[in-house]
Amino acid sequence: MDWNFATVFEAVADAVPERQALRQGAIARTWSEFDERSARLAAGLEAAGLGPDSKVASYCYNSNEYVEGLFGTLKLRSVPVNVNYRYLEDELVYLLENSDAEALLFHASLADRVANVLDRAPNLKALIQIDDLGGAPVIDGAVGYEELLAAHDPMPRIERSGDDLILLYTGGTTGMPKGVMWRNEDLFGVLAEAIYPLFGHTMPETSEAAGPKAAEIAAERAATHLPASPLMHGTGMFTSFQALFSGGSVVTLEGRSFDPHELWRVVADAKVTQMAIVGDAFAKPMLAALREAEEAGTPHDVSSVGLVISSGVIWSAEVKREFAERVQCFCLDSLGSSEAVGMASAMTGPGIEQETAKFSVGANAKVFTEDGREVEPGSDESGLVAVGGFVPAGYYKDEAKSAGTFRVIQGRRWSIPGDFAKVEADGTITLLGRGSNCINTGGEKVYPEEVEEAIKLHKLVADCLVVGLPDDRFGQSIAAVVVLEDGVDADDETRRELAESLQALSRYKHPRRWVFTASSLRAANGKADYKLAKLLAEAG
Repeated sequence: MDWNFATVFEAVADAVPERQALRQGAIARTWSEFDERSARLAAGLEAAGLGPDSKVASYCYNSNEYVEGLFGTLKLRSVPVNVNYRYLEDELVYLLENSDAEALLFHASLADRVANVLDRAPNLKALIQIDDLGGAPVIDGAVGYEELLAAHDPMPRIERSGDDLILLYTGGTTGMPKGVMWRNEDLFGVLAEAIYPLFGHTMPETSEAAGPKAAEIAAERAATHLPASPLMHGTGMFTSFQALFSGGSVVTLEGRSFDPHELWRVVADAKVTQMAIVGDAFAKPMLAALREAEEAGTPHDVSSVGLVISSGVIWSAEVKREFAERVQCFCLDSLGSSEAVGMASAMTGPGIEQETAKFSVGANAKVFTEDGREVEPGSDESGLVAVGGFVPAGYYKDEAKSAGTFRVIQGRRWSIPGDFAKVEADGTITLLGRGSNCINTGGEKVYPEEVEEAIKLHKLVADCLVVGLPDDRFGQSIAAVVVLEDGVDADDETRRELAESLQALSRYKHPRRWVFTASSLRAANGKADYKLAKLLAEAG
């Protein structure tokens, strides 16, 4: 189809020029302004010597400028590269080197880290500093973002290809971060397959046709989308892309750490209709904030919210149920990863019951055994979830890992990132967990997520991760690293209660070591930090 996001967004800007596209705090941009500012950025990058296939890294918090940076990069046919804003200097250098980045957009609050690595990043041709500190000096060798835009006329529109790339770096939970290579055409295709039917529309046949279709959707029920999760990760970025190409707008928070009260205030003020979160790590504090506001006699207005999308970690059934009832919205729990979008999903709404980790498989998804056989429904056999159709081209500069994840089975190419599941008799799947985290204890496989969810159901527990530790007898033993609710002591009674709450699990799945911590077990995107959990378990 030769879809390209830059051309799609240009068509949307032409179709709905005066509608809001971006908003953060008091600063809002119409689609016309979004298009013009992104074109000025593209011209600035071109003047610095960048062009098609040049890599442009964004070391930024959620912001209007982050989204403009993506659009401007794609306009030039350059390649966007996401950088985790939590990365310190060595991690930043690794990603800049591995991605072959030639330009770096960064917030002023991260400028010290950037300044300290410039002598180790000789390939950078352009440094663009976004002022989020209210007048911070620009570091040597950089140009201010607004100054760059003011210095360049908008770059004229050009022809582009569906083969143009987007690099999405994974978090590196099982090794160093890897850059997933998405062709524009494939990423647009898989996102479009999921979103247009929700609005009662078919997919556009061309990039240009996306404009009139966006105008129709926006006139019927325009989406105002708030990515509570970071734009630097797939959940935040992909759901924002969907909102934009359907003629909606993206609203970002101003806080540098997740504040659920700020989120609910912005929801009410901007009339947010949908959000993207990452499972219980976001949903639990959001619910707590709603309760606190109600108890204080100042309830948050959540009436505009119709849909909340979660991906990345398990969203437990009990939390989803309370969320759906309290907010009166639909909760879409999406099973996917940077490498595999549209694997499976589960929809919950007011009065709709749903089980934890139980999903309906996507139209292009199957479950295969490790030797390539399709798992029979109701067989109690576990396998790997695979998704076909629109899938990435591979990992950037890593043919070996590409071959391991992107495999041909039954004559078709599949993305198989490593999620194990069982296929129930009714065709739904029950997610067991990521194979790379699987614990082998005495020959029995234990998936950490299953044990974690059982522990997190206890009222004393705020969060939990489960890891395997070396064991002379069993090969590995199970350790639970637990964050207790405020005011709960890690005493003998607490430990006894938690142990007794696991009677529904087979004995071999019970933790042999319990470690209690006040540390957060989550990264900024809400995903589990198993490296930290293992260090805490070993030390505990």
